[in-house]
Amino acid sequence: MNAKVEAKTFRFGVLKWIVVVALAISAAFAFNYYDQYPLLYRVLALLAVYAVALALALTTAQGNAFWNLLREAQNEVRRVVWPTRQEATQTTLIVVVFVLLMAVILWALDSGLGWAASKIIG
Repeated sequence: MNAKVEAKTFRFGVLKWIVVVALAISAAFAFNYYDQYPLLYRVLALLAVYAVALALALTTAQGNAFWNLLREAQNEVRRVVWPTRQEATQTTLIVVVFVLLMAVILWALDSGLGWAASKIIG
């Protein structure tokens, strides 16, 4: 069995990133420049240009790597064993009780040391 591995080629990567940045900046500028038009139209146009810029960015090597990272992260989230509601509630209560206990201990220690310092200083 002979398997050919085809490597994806990403051409004009730097040029694509320059176009992406130019699109994003020009869309933001146009959003503010054309303020006489209704806000809804400007927002829709801004989102459309940003969608085009995002699609162009995903065709670069870095964009493809980022997209793969997002897909792998989504797969990892699916594999996580999430705690039940009861486990989450119990853990939260344990943390709250511990924090309150530590607060009381630190308050008592601070008050005791303050009292001792006032007695020593006079």
